[in-house]
Amino acid sequence: MNVNQQPHMASPYGQPQPGYQRYPQPGYQRNPQPGYQRYPQPGYQRYPQPGYGDGHVPSGDPAQYAPYNGPGSGYQQGPPQGMRGSPTSEAPPVSGAQSYSQFGQGETQNGPPPMVAPPQRPPVSQPYTPSAASLSGPPQPPYGQQFGSPPIGMQQMTNQMASMQVGSTAPSPAGPGYAPPSMAQAPISAAYTPSAPPTFPPTSSAPSQPPPTEAVAQAPPQPYYGAPPPAQQPFPNANPTFSSAGPTQPQDPLSVSQQSFSQAPAVSQPPFSTAPPPGPTQSYGGPLPPTQPSFQRATLPTSQLGTFPGGPPPTSAHSQLPGHMPPQPPVSQPSPYHSGPPPTATGFPPQVGAPPRPPLTGMQGPPMASQGPPMTSHGPPGASQGPPLSSQGPTMAQVNHVPPSQPGMPPGPINASLSGPPPQPGMQGYPPQQNGAFGQVRGPQPGYAAPPYSGQTNYGAPPAAPAPTPAAPKRLDPDSIPSPIQVIEDDKTNKGSQAFTTGVRGQAPPLVTTRFQVKDQGNASPRYIRCTAYNMPCNSDMAKQSQVPLAAVIKPLATLPPDESPPYLVDHGESGPIRCNRCKAYMCPFMQFIEGGRRFQCGFCSCVTEVPSHYFQHLDHTGKRVDCYERPELSMGSYEFMATVDYCKNNKFPQPPAFIFLIDVSYNAVKNGMVGIVCQELKTLMDYLPRENPDVESNVRVGFVTYNKVLHFYNVKASLAQPQMLVVSDVADMFVPLLDGFLVNVSESRVVIESLLDQIPEMFADTRETETVFGPVIQAGLEALKAADCAGKLFIFHSSLPIAEAPGKLKNREDKKLVGTDKEKSLFQPQVSFYNTLAKDCVAQGCCVDLFLFPNQYVDVATLGVVPTSTGGSIYKYTYFQASSDQERFLNDLRRDVQKQMGFDAVMRVRTSTGIRATDFFGSFYMSNTTDVELAGLDCDKTVTVEFRHDDKLSEETGALMQCAVLYTSCSGQRRLRVHNMAVNCCSQLADLYRNCETDTIINFFVKYAYRSVLSSPTKNVRDSLVNQCAQILACYRKNCASPSSAGQLILPECMKLLPVYLNCVLKSDVLQPGADVSLDDRAYLRQLVSAMDVAESHVFFYPRLLPLQKLDAESTCLPVAVRDSEERLSRGGVYLLENGLNIFVWVGVNAQQELLQNIFGTPAFSQIDPSMTSLPALDNPFSKRLKEIIESIRAQRSRYMKLMVVKQEDKLELIFKHFLVEDKSNNGGASYVDFLCHMHKEIRQLLS
Repeated sequence: MNVNQQPHMASPYGQPQPGYQRYPQPGYQRNPQPGYQRYPQPGYQRYPQPGYGDGHVPSGDPAQYAPYNGPGSGYQQGPPQGMRGSPTSEAPPVSGAQSYSQFGQGETQNGPPPMVAPPQRPPVSQPYTPSAASLSGPPQPPYGQQFGSPPIGMQQMTNQMASMQVGSTAPSPAGPGYAPPSMAQAPISAAYTPSAPPTFPPTSSAPSQPPPTEAVAQAPPQPYYGAPPPAQQPFPNANPTFSSAGPTQPQDPLSVSQQSFSQAPAVSQPPFSTAPPPGPTQSYGGPLPPTQPSFQRATLPTSQLGTFPGGPPPTSAHSQLPGHMPPQPPVSQPSPYHSGPPPTATGFPPQVGAPPRPPLTGMQGPPMASQGPPMTSHGPPGASQGPPLSSQGPTMAQVNHVPPSQPGMPPGPINASLSGPPPQPGMQGYPPQQNGAFGQVRGPQPGYAAPPYSGQTNYGAPPAAPAPTPAAPKRLDPDSIPSPIQVIEDDKTNKGSQAFTTGVRGQAPPLVTTRFQVKDQGNASPRYIRCTAYNMPCNSDMAKQSQVPLAAVIKPLATLPPDESPPYLVDHGESGPIRCNRCKAYMCPFMQFIEGGRRFQCGFCSCVTEVPSHYFQHLDHTGKRVDCYERPELSMGSYEFMATVDYCKNNKFPQPPAFIFLIDVSYNAVKNGMVGIVCQELKTLMDYLPRENPDVESNVRVGFVTYNKVLHFYNVKASLAQPQMLVVSDVADMFVPLLDGFLVNVSESRVVIESLLDQIPEMFADTRETETVFGPVIQAGLEALKAADCAGKLFIFHSSLPIAEAPGKLKNREDKKLVGTDKEKSLFQPQVSFYNTLAKDCVAQGCCVDLFLFPNQYVDVATLGVVPTSTGGSIYKYTYFQASSDQERFLNDLRRDVQKQMGFDAVMRVRTSTGIRATDFFGSFYMSNTTDVELAGLDCDKTVTVEFRHDDKLSEETGALMQCAVLYTSCSGQRRLRVHNMAVNCCSQLADLYRNCETDTIINFFVKYAYRSVLSSPTKNVRDSLVNQCAQILACYRKNCASPSSAGQLILPECMKLLPVYLNCVLKSDVLQPGADVSLDDRAYLRQLVSAMDVAESHVFFYPRLLPLQKLDAESTCLPVAVRDSEERLSRGGVYLLENGLNIFVWVGVNAQQELLQNIFGTPAFSQIDPSMTSLPALDNPFSKRLKEIIESIRAQRSRYMKLMVVKQEDKLELIFKHFLVEDKSNNGGASYVDFLCHMHKEIRQLLS
């Protein structure tokens, strides 16, 4: 299996995906793969090297226009531009090629040497004479090696790598990657003993620059940096082991064009492409001294190959080396590549700066014992594959090929310096893997042990024992498969520095993990709308063939950062907004004015409509109105209209909304402190009710109810000296006992309200009532809003299952025995239909319900949540609520929920241009017909996901248009229309579709689709259908877009290379594959929570962010680069922060440095850290202050307040923490990332065969 991978140079196509939970799927086993170990190879740091690429933006990004510059007149014409990796259909301009090596003299050169005559490759007949020299010995004279300099130490090497710059190469006329050879190329028949692994600069289309490395070059390695103490973790074979299959076995030629998962090796491996290194290669057959990994980095284009006119989409395999077009070897010859066996991963010390991956306690078996698919992005299929296929020529389109396993192939590209040591007895390693790697796998080969690396002692690995031991099969190196962190960091580097202008149709935005500024120039900001594909298929057959979902995730009232202006409000007076006569679309940049401006043609339905006289304006020489840039609706993607009375219920303007607080005062709620905390906080919150103008008092009126088995209403009229209580005990027929004095203005009744909130906890302090009602509580709020003739929101604070006699009474139906059976779906369905009917009534009145739950046992969230999720409300759950530890989280959630901007009594409709239509909707809302999404409340966090289907053909010229219009009542009582417009390209080639997708959004759609499906199908069927659809997407790409290659290779599209890792996280999530400890209420809660998440929230929820705090620079404003969610990335000497949008964990390694612990916890001893703390102490040192700032800024980015938990290594809480290390196997049966990739490859091969 060849895992030739490129360094993490993810192109901007790659999208980070929402992370996923990490449970192993049953049945993915792995066959032993000779030759893959998963420790970092010597000298390959796995973090992005600073400065790869030259920072220029993808040339397709539109030039920055003046602020109002809307779409040009030819808005819907022209080739798709601005796509993520291949912005235009022509090769973009590139910066001049830069040389890849910037080192001081006398150091090993890491980049391609200056362009002088390169050494020829040795002829094929040159014998491979494995000498018995150990790897650490001096180079053997018989092999002509070209070293740039004398051997240097590994540390120097890593330091050099950290400072390398990669420039983008200029494409030749034929397009990047297809240039006539500019250097003497060795005859293809050369037996190319392992030449130096080429690395590659980003292609010209958009240099993808990996982010600054995470301390790649660090001070001298610390003992066991990230590895357990020596006793626990020997690194016995310090040098590469090779399988006995000699280097000369026939192998499929690499397809130069493909680069292995460009994403791949985390920095711990040098990026390698499978392509032969152009340029001077070091060709030596003998082993190099291990300490001197002198890689010649050939300049390969990065994984973006999008710029080939008409070419296939970028895949993560790179297109040919620019300027070198190596001929492919004829089938009959052994492949010139990979003649040397790979280094065993175990033998190398973990790299400094790269989180090592020790087998930590608690792991079953070797950490990632999975045999992965051969992952070269276009590497040669394994030697085991038989003779190379001559068909696999260098084609640019292949990507991310994971070749079949090759005995003796290194996980990464072969490091020339490690080529072919003689077979040596005894190699220690991981036990054979269980299950099938991709491609035919050979059995374990006798291994080779070698003397330890020089300088290895620092790493805590004892020298290798010379005694022969059974050979370990190689496994797929986790560093050689696409890394989410690399893709995220590359996108930040490439797209985070300049504004994203929306004027270019069909251009994919930066990832949700990248901070960027948006300039609205005619399409809605990605903060409002994100699409799964920015290039829609022209017809339904193509859409069915690809199986890529066509959907948009819309967040109509999204909060914008301070440096972006909110949508402009347009008031057309009594005549209201201008609309198309036929389809009723609102005036927008897609309307074409004709006949001198007297009429306009609708961009959605092509109907021609008269322009009202008051709206008439002349056209300029381009056909645009001369006032185009003065009118937001003609030049912006998002704007608001003031609605006229015709847009209001019953043709009268609405009243300002009301907030009603309904508090459970049963025994449990009083005893756990919830009642006292709520009443105390509400006194303060009365000053923070939502308002549009911060200088004006809020118009929102308030009312209060308490309840247990009966309801207590309160009259808080301003003229009263004391509040009055009115009790309604007839809960079967709910009514509101008072009209005047229930809903009041806070400023007028403040004294009475505060008196009431002081008295409630005292009144019920000694209650013995344990039973509660729930249905009548919502009815009471609904009736109060009806009586006041206004919309509003109910805040219900509830503690237990409503078992008292009343409408909506529930019984405990928790039955764990149903989990995993066909009846499991009933557990997600409401127990009674009462709440569905009640939800419908609430929506009709504009009554939104937010539910705060404080359960100590089962409360049937699936049923209690029906009204909140149907009315656009939210559910907050605080299981086993304790005032001391949960008060902070609850109060922050409540404050934000009360203060956030929202609309009431909303209706949303999505219109599309001819050829597609919106067919399915996901989120927290109600639909009484097939087109209108009705939301009693719509806040700034809620999203609606819309799926589109073809009902006709689309044209490449006009593209596809969508317009989302939301009619709502603002918190001041104004009726408004918010409009978001989006144009995407259309394509007739599958390659173009795969070139412009966004994986994060695809995953967001898949999750919502799957979580809705559990209501009607067993979870196993839901998981299987997800795997099947993902396999079909990737198989269609492989079959139609990638160039021919061995079936043993896994080939992924560049912008979807993270689809498998993110999908695996979804499959392992608690909803779809629960562990034994996950309650039914938690699953129902998560299902409802995720259904309204936006793309940024689903991303971090499924693939949590893991930050190494030991690398935090207190003086810098930058965060340390995150590490991958796997236990083997955790260093026992480190402290890590993990966040998933709902929780923050601080994990402390047992060997963490005393200074670090002192700075964070105020104690130098690991044993003295209190694991029950819920906030870090405020200490007077720069590190502590910076860490507190980071935690606060992370919390501010999320819609819910994240409680902090401290987890000490080897403590009982560590099991919870490990649940979020989603790349590992999970204890509920979820597969590891490596296993799942193997399984996915198997599925793809089955589909292709």
